[in-house]
Formats: sequence, structure tokens, C-alpha cells
Amino acid sequence: MQQSWKQARLWLGTAVMILSLHMTPLYAGQMAFEEHATDVIFNSLKTQPSKSFLKRFYKELLFLPVWMQEKGLSSPAKGLFGTMQEDFTLDPESKLYRDARLLYEEAQNLYLSQSTFLQKMEMEFKISLLYKAYIDYAYFGSINWGAFQARISNLKVNGVSTEWVLHRPDVDPVKMVERALLGGDMKKELQAAVPTAYHYRALQKALKHYMDIEADGGWQRVVLHRRKLDPGSHDEGVYSLRERLKVTGDYTGCSESVEGELYDGCLQEAVRHFQKRNGLKPDGVVGPATLRALNTPVSERIATIRLNLDRIKWLNPRQPHRHIIINIPFFTLYFEENGKLIQSMKVITGKPNHPTPIFSDEVEIIVLNPYWNVPKSIVQKEMIPKLLRNPYAMRKEGIDVYTGWGRDARKIDPASVNWAAYRYSKHLPYRFAQPPGYRNALGKIKFLFPNRFSVYMHDTPTKPLFKREKRAFSHGCVRLEKPRELFRTFAAFEENIDLAKSEQILQGKKNVHMRLSKKVPVDIVYLTAWVDYDGKLQFRDDVYHYDRMQLQSYKRW
Repeated sequence: MQQSWKQARLWLGTAVMILSLHMTPLYAGQMAFEEHATDVIFNSLKTQPSKSFLKRFYKELLFLPVWMQEKGLSSPAKGLFGTMQEDFTLDPESKLYRDARLLYEEAQNLYLSQSTFLQKMEMEFKISLLYKAYIDYAYFGSINWGAFQARISNLKVNGVSTEWVLHRPDVDPVKMVERALLGGDMKKELQAAVPTAYHYRALQKALKHYMDIEADGGWQRVVLHRRKLDPGSHDEGVYSLRERLKVTGDYTGCSESVEGELYDGCLQEAVRHFQKRNGLKPDGVVGPATLRALNTPVSERIATIRLNLDRIKWLNPRQPHRHIIINIPFFTLYFEENGKLIQSMKVITGKPNHPTPIFSDEVEIIVLNPYWNVPKSIVQKEMIPKLLRNPYAMRKEGIDVYTGWGRDARKIDPASVNWAAYRYSKHLPYRFAQPPGYRNALGKIKFLFPNRFSVYMHDTPTKPLFKREKRAFSHGCVRLEKPRELFRTFAAFEENIDLAKSEQILQGKKNVHMRLSKKVPVDIVYLTAWVDYDGKLQFRDDVYHYDRMQLQSYKRW
């Protein structure tokens, strides 16, 4: 085993030397340095715990030195320091940035002075630890996911049950270094690991823009002399409003505007643009909600952008041919094809006390004229209290009660049951079901992506709720504004859907299940800041207070 390890080390070491010194003389001194360094690294890490980063890192690299060479810093080292220096997201006052700058200077000085071999090996380890810290910062982010998961678990005490399913970033720091040592480019390796899904890089550019705004002094507060600013009114605050909207590019000016105290059409259009970007009713009226959004400090906006960049790192990174994204704070469904938006619609998501979970799955089945089998939690929290007041309450809601879930289950008279015995019982031997029809809570169409949360997309008879700007009204499922349009989108590529026949079925009450031959990935996400398909930066309210929870333990670098 020892002999095979030495042979592997010799092979990789030779390969690294040949590639790194391509077209240059092969110096015996550098080879001796490599050999000596490998022995020192191996012996130095013998007593390290098996889980220590340095031991795992160098063991996978066969204990070869990565950053330090005999005559100067290696190419990977220069790529790492160059990347960190150019990373605008790194605060120049942060410990991580200062450590990088100081280590670079110290490493350079080692080659300008009569430094010892041991000093170079100490610097090798220091740069490796810096590399790990930068990987953690840039690719895994600053959210303390353990603390956040504990916080949402604690919500169960108050009857709120939800979950955020994580997808660990597919970043391997050892493989990146290995490829760089074997003739690659460390800078390119680091750049290639940056996420691309969910418009990540566009959001990064937006962060840079807002950091530049902050560096220029931010934006001034908008102060009105009246409770709200209506179109056509006059107010001294119009001056500060106009300047505020110029900073973020919402106001670009109009030839017909005199830019005085009049709240004119040009400025109203800018306000509507701003309102749309912030999830507000785009009525052009500057009321308390719009004023509050306008006066949110740039530092808070930067924190929100950073937080959402870090969330994207832990979302499912897949970019399939077809893709449904449901963004909860935006109350919107997006259907992509080859990364381009082909359809979008309003949705209704879970209430704050019944949050829609964040997770990924695939649409497998579409149900026409669905039954609604009422979840046990809803039966006990909402329906049994109604039955205790009125034993015929379910009749009014069109819900039948059965003796169980099997095919032989009998429909019963709800008045024949002592419902008080089941109000808090762990076992509920009765099934509450609403048959197909326009009164059905699931409407006429249901899109199933089987999951442990029993969450799915469906039609709804409560159409007026889609007129609201904020639409957190469900028990966790996703209600669709235009379910038939979504069904037609599926029918355009799904061979198992006969659209004409389906339209006939939807006119009646026959319950039909259609299994898809082409599953469509669906990702339910929670982004309070993102760049939309038109390249515009959008902000939304933190409907479930997840921003606040995650920022409570946000790591400072």
C-alpha cells in the first residue's frame, strides 16, 4: 500500500511539474522542493483529526504542495489571490479580504528574503485555510442553515409546520485545485463554479449597482407634506421623490416635464414602475406603503440581495428543458422552456400560519374534475369545530363524510358521530371529501407532483383573490390563476393528453387521472429579491419572515 501510494504521488507530482513547466527547463531544485514539501506535509498532518480540512484536502491531493513553489507562488495561488482581489462582493474591511491581502504580501516577502523551508510550508497551510474560507463564503454562502432549520422547527409549537429542503452546492474545492494543478486555470475554475440558475449572475450585477449607489452616498429620504401624494397634486416632496427615483433608474425624465412641484404624468409613470418592482399596487399614488418602500435604506436592499444570492446557492441547480418555478413572495408561477419564459400566472400560496414548503419535485399526473380529500389537520382545526356548532355544516359546504378511505367506505350522516371525541385525537377514522364540481375547493384541474408535504397545484373557485397584490391565503397548496392555460401548455408537448377530449370531460364531473409521459420539474422557491425575465431587479415583502430569521444568524466574514 505504501509503495502504491508513493507511485501515485510520483505520477501526479511528475504530471504537475511537466504541465506547469511546459516549454521551460525542468529544474532539479523544484523537483527536490516538491519531494521535500510532500514529506513535510504528510508528516505534519499525521496527528490531525481525520475530519480536519487540511488532512482531507492534502490526502486527496497526495500531499503535494499547492500554493508554494521553490522560486515563487504557484499559478493556482496567483489565481486564488487574483480572484479574491477582484471579487467586488467582498467587503474590503472584512477579515476575509484583509487576510487575503496580508497573506499575499507575506508570501511575496518570503521569496524576497532568506526565508526557511519551514516558513514556506507554514504559508502553504495558511493559504489552504484561506482557500477554504473563500470557498465557504463565495459558494456556500453566509446563511446559518442549521440555526434557520431550528427556528422553523420551533414554529411547530404554535401549530405552524413547514420545511425548506436544501440542495447542497455542487462545489468540490479539491477537484478545482486538482484540475488547476494539472494544467487548468484556478481563476476559470472558480468562475465556473458560480451558479447560473435563477438569474444568479444578473442578481450579482444588481448587487454591484446597489453597492456603487451606497458608495456614492445612497439615496435621500422622500418627505411628503401630506399623507399621500395623488396624481396632479403639488408638494415640495416631489423634488425628493424625483431624485430618489433617478438613483434607481425608475425615473428617466420626459421632455414634457418641467420637474417642478407638480406630481406630473412623467413622475407618476416612474412611481408605477417602482411600485411594480416592489410588489405594490401600481396606481401611481404615493401612500404609506409606497413611501415605506422608497425610504428603505440602500444598506437594507444590499442585505436582501446578498441573502437571496446565498439562497440561490442552495436551491436545486437543475436547468432542464422544461421547468416550472413558483416564487412564493412573488405569488407567481413561471414556466420556462430552454431557459426562456413561455408562460407566467398569478398564484395563491400558503398563509403565514400554513406556509407552502420550499422543495423540488416533478409534475407526474394531471387530474380532471378532482375530488378534494380534506387533510386531517384541516378537518380537526376547522371542520370539527363547525360540526360541533352545527351537525349539518358540511352539507352547506358540499362535503361528504365517509367511514374510512377504502373502496367499501360508507357515506354517513355527520350528525350520528360524537365529533368532540376526535377534535384532538391522533386517529381520525373518517374521511371528509368534496366531490368534483365547480364548488370543489380544487376547482376543475389538479397538477400532482407527489411529495411528503401533500402539496400540489390546482384550480380554485376563489377567483377574486387573484386581484390582491399579496396572495398568501391557502393551507399550503398552490392555487392557479389560469389552470386551463397551464393545462394547454402541457397538452402542447404531452402525447398522453387529448385536448379536445379533455375539454369535454371538464364540462362534466367525471374524475380522470392523466399520467404524463414527460415529467416536468417544479421548484417552489423563496426569493424576496431577484432579476426578472426582462432584466429588472425586483423586491417583495418577506411574507413568511424568513429574511428576518436568516439574517439573525447571518455570518460576518
